[in-house]
Amino acid sequence: MYDSSVKHKYYFKNPKSEIAKDIILGLALAGSIIAFGMVSPYSTASSLLKVLKNRSYNKKNCYNVFYRLKRQGYIATKRHNHQIYISLTTEGKKKAGRFQIDSLSIAKPKRWDRKWRIVIFDIADKKRIKREALRGFLKRLQFCQLQKSVWVHPFDCQDEVRLLVDFFGFTNKELQFIVADTIDSQEKLKDYFKVF
Repeated sequence: MYDSSVKHKYYFKNPKSEIAKDIILGLALAGSIIAFGMVSPYSTASSLLKVLKNRSYNKKNCYNVFYRLKRQGYIATKRHNHQIYISLTTEGKKKAGRFQIDSLSIAKPKRWDRKWRIVIFDIADKKRIKREALRGFLKRLQFCQLQKSVWVHPFDCQDEVRLLVDFFGFTNKELQFIVADTIDSQEKLKDYFKVF
């Protein structure tokens, strides 16, 4: 499995890689398809980032990164009726998913709603690598492990868990997300998470 901390360091030190990340995530968030008036390749790439991320990068770098992503099969472009249609390919969508889960975090609200979020999973041994990767992400998101395949968090994280489920391709039978009012060991959990 990849080391997300290394990837993050690399992206922040390498402007071209940050451009690539912004293009892919921007297209994913925008529903994958955006149309521009017929313009030069330099303008297309930099305009894309301005629209998606409200950022300005060096036009030549944008051009190089955009066409590298296209050559690598992450982006598809189509010209029709004086418009350029830009979309993520299947591989591009997979890469966007990797970027999204790398940046996952659970926001701490000002006031705890006194509910527990529980993740329960039963994932076959043939998916052992995915199962262990899921455990790693749950640890990184600061879940507390109650049992081998039962993890708890006090704050709203349904969207984050759903993203992990979609990324790994787990079914409802393999992973369940539960919101509970009480847990038998909740006093220890309150102390662990510093919520009262």
